[in-house]
Formats: sequence, C-alpha cells, structure tokens
Amino acid sequence: MRSLMLPTLVALLLGGCAAKGRVAHAPVEGPVGLGQLAAVDGLQVRPDRIIEDSRCPADVQCVHAGRLIIRATALGGGWSREMDLTLGTPVPVADGMLTLVEATPAHIDGSDAAPQARFSFRFQGGR
Repeated sequence: MRSLMLPTLVALLLGGCAAKGRVAHAPVEGPVGLGQLAAVDGLQVRPDRIIEDSRCPADVQCVHAGRLIIRATALGGGWSREMDLTLGTPVPVADGMLTLVEATPAHIDGSDAAPQARFSFRFQGGR
C-alpha cells in the first residue's frame, strides 16, 4: 500500500505545479509587460523587447517627438509571427491590423524604463 502512495503523491504534486504554470502564462486583457501575453480581440500579442525609444522625455519640451519601436510576437490559431511595431502605426497581421496604441511609463531621460514598461494593443478586423 505504501509503495503506491508515494508515486501517486508525487504525480499529484507535479500536476499541481504544471497547472499553476499554465495559469501564470494566460493572456491578459489590458496593458502587459515585456514577455507577457496580451489578449487582443482574438489575437495574442507578446511584447518581446524594446528596439528603439527616442520619445521626448516626460519632463522635457522637445521639437521632435521621437518614436517607440518594439519587437513583438503575434500568435493565433496555430501560427506565430514576429514583427516590429511602432507606436501608433497599424501593421497588417492575419486578416486585420495590429497597432501598439500605448506605452507607459513615458520615456524618462537617462533611465531604463524597460522593466516597468507596459504596452497596450488594438487589433481591428479578423472577424
């Protein structure tokens, strides 16, 4: 009897760990950080890294606004596509257009905002 209890207990504990892992990676509706999955109208988007952030710092008045470009992975129905997204510029993906619509915090001169960065997306079409 004891020889059957240990393997059963181990299987139950490992199964619980696996379930927790899946929950932690579930797509989130709303702003997400680097490496997190966002649920965007049937599409999933994962911001992977910041390519360029030349936006004007939040505490400075600039003549040129600059731009933000991130590398992201779009996923849906058994496919995935890596792409660069520029803040405010729609990009064709699947049967619609994906846009990086917001990134917070605003660029702060001389600091690395990547660990705190949050990104919001919009997907139009696909229906």
